[in-house]
Amino acid sequence: MRDVSYAPRTEAVRHIGPLLLQAQDLTATALVRLTSLYNSAYTDAAGSRASLDLLASVVSSSSLAGTDLAHELLANPYEGAEFAGHPADNEAVRTARHAEALPKMSEHLNDAVHQLDLCATGCRYLAHGIAENHVSAQDHRPPAVQQTTGAALSPAQYDALTALAAGGQLYESSTRGLGVTRVATQDGTRVSIATYRALAKRGLVCSDTGTSLFQGQKITVTGEGQRALAEPRPRAALSTAASTAPKAAAAQGVRR
Repeated sequence: MRDVSYAPRTEAVRHIGPLLLQAQDLTATALVRLTSLYNSAYTDAAGSRASLDLLASVVSSSSLAGTDLAHELLANPYEGAEFAGHPADNEAVRTARHAEALPKMSEHLNDAVHQLDLCATGCRYLAHGIAENHVSAQDHRPPAVQQTTGAALSPAQYDALTALAAGGQLYESSTRGLGVTRVATQDGTRVSIATYRALAKRGLVCSDTGTSLFQGQKITVTGEGQRALAEPRPRAALSTAASTAPKAAAAQGVRR
């Protein structure tokens, strides 16, 4: 493990403060990426669960690194005026305080470095895993997805696909909090997240997972989706009750 340290007092605050903010920013970025991937069609890719677990570990390690840096700032011996009536520390007392704080600060900083090393390693493996496991072409989809791709769309799915072809976005709802993903279409057609996920699972649509859900991920209708739209709109199936009602009425008329 690398041994790093900063001198107590002003130097520690000047150097550790920006590092703490960067660690918190890393945690926020990793969390947004985790949410985006988990709410995308990537979850259907073989091996995606391991990548999601790995990205969650990056969130955890970066958060722990931020905590370690915050503890180092807490251990830093600050200089300031005492309350009225209390004598100020002399040089010997200040030297003793610094000597006591330095090992604690070094330990927290080394722990932070260790956690950030884990983040870097995790990100490298994550990038490799996504490159290996993320599949977009029809030929590389799992068999279950290939079988469902050719199935007929329902009228609601066809209408949703038509609306998304004109433009749409995935976004994080600002009214219900983190974790509620919604679909917005350019023409105002209402598309449920369940319908979107059904279309995405069949490879008919995809979203730009490189963009945060808070900013809005652009939805694209794939080539397979365009071919589905080239087919006539499916008809709504008649319900069993509606189709049997005339027959039942006719039978009653005959009995009379």
